[in-house]
Amino acid sequence: MVMTQTERRDRRGPGAGAAGILPLGVALLLWLWLGVCWLDCAAAAEALDSIVAVVNEDVIVQSDLLNEINLTVPQLKQRGSPVPPSEQLRKQVLDRLIMKRLQQQRAKQLGITVDEATLTAAIQTIAGRNGLSVEELKTSLESGHVRFQDFREDTRMQILLGRLQSQEVMPGIQVSDQEVERFLQREKGKLIPREQVRLQHILIALPDQPTPAQVTQAEAKAKQLVGRLRGGADFAAVAAANSEGRTALQGGDLGWFEMAAVPSLVADKAQTMAKGEITDPIRTPSGFNIIRLTDIQGGLPSNVTQYKTRHILVRTNELVSDSDAKTRLNQLRMRITGGDDFATLARAHSDDTGSALKGGDLGWVSPGDTVPEFESVMLKINPNELSEPFHSSFGWHLLQVQERRTQDTADELLRLRAREAIQRRKAEEAMQAWLKRLRDEAYVQLRSDDPAPKR
Repeated sequence: MVMTQTERRDRRGPGAGAAGILPLGVALLLWLWLGVCWLDCAAAAEALDSIVAVVNEDVIVQSDLLNEINLTVPQLKQRGSPVPPSEQLRKQVLDRLIMKRLQQQRAKQLGITVDEATLTAAIQTIAGRNGLSVEELKTSLESGHVRFQDFREDTRMQILLGRLQSQEVMPGIQVSDQEVERFLQREKGKLIPREQVRLQHILIALPDQPTPAQVTQAEAKAKQLVGRLRGGADFAAVAAANSEGRTALQGGDLGWFEMAAVPSLVADKAQTMAKGEITDPIRTPSGFNIIRLTDIQGGLPSNVTQYKTRHILVRTNELVSDSDAKTRLNQLRMRITGGDDFATLARAHSDDTGSALKGGDLGWVSPGDTVPEFESVMLKINPNELSEPFHSSFGWHLLQVQERRTQDTADELLRLRAREAIQRRKAEEAMQAWLKRLRDEAYVQLRSDDPAPKR
């Protein structure tokens, strides 16, 4: 180990010259200690940033994986989900990180980016939804051992992936009128907003400390009852004869519940269960529970304010930045206010090919039909007023509301919700197929000899 003159001066004692030189034995021990420390530190740094996966021409290192785990664990705990064992957690997080990296690479190829203004606005929105300022959000995250910078970059990534998926997956999803009709015949009840639900209940009780045999026997009985009920047996009669719940003699009727007061064991299911639907047996400390959703109170609003809108969309890509898109729309806005025809400019300049052919016309739009950023501007501006350029997940927009009307839209809204539900199902299937294709076409090599990170 060769030391510079400065390092030699730093190794001396408080005095200068020969009197300050360390004894040879001490100097040798110090040299050995420093050498071991340097080797250990270098080994630690190498272990921390050792490569855990190669993704095309990019790499994922151990510190990337640790940062992702540090973001994931608090999210799991916040949702009440169990944290998997270290090896399983590492594998799942690494798989997710690989898919993120592949999407990030694809976004770069397409020129999709997230500017600082958009990211800052998103973080302010997240903080606001939690009733916090950005500083309070930062403090809350760091008290949970999540670095704010990691959270910020994770938020940027989520926005980036949303834009990528909107561009790559969503345009290919089509829903026919026949699909909407079939969906409404099967699942109309799930689309109606719920204010209250009425529930029936059967309990197959377990003792405080049941044996495995008792659990097996109770579960088998509960499943047998569910089979009878779904086969057409009267719920009230089955409850009176078999339930050990407090309302057994009332046919298991629990009465009406406001949605916020629905018992926790069925709170999520009650949001989407169809009228008359029966759950599978639900295990709780008291035993196996069977719930039937007997009735629903609620409805669709009969009168809705609609907005006849048109817009010009400029998407960002490798050649068009956010700044470029905003500048182009400001120039178009000046031309329109100066007398140029909106429809003509939309046909020539809008990247929304569907509406561009119609002069930017989107028809009559109801609240809830569009992304929040678009709706927020639509609700604010007056008829025939031109918006300022604004950003959404689709790109940059220039919007004009031509007319407003109040419409009885219950049936139309029901069909719209059915169409959206079908789109979500198709989008999930299309997304999985797209991600699989992205992975299949990529070069991915895992370095399995790396140790699992400690938590």
